[in-house]
Amino acid sequence: GKMRMNYVKILPGDRVKVEMSPYDPTKGRITWRFK
Repeated sequence: GKMRMNYVKILPGDRVKVEMSPYDPTKGRITWRFK
């Protein structure tokens, strides 16, 4: 399948849900941004 790379601008104070990679905890994928 295709992998979509979504670049979301994160501001301090934004509540986001991040899906962490078990192999690299320093890299996370933002799955949802709360407005």
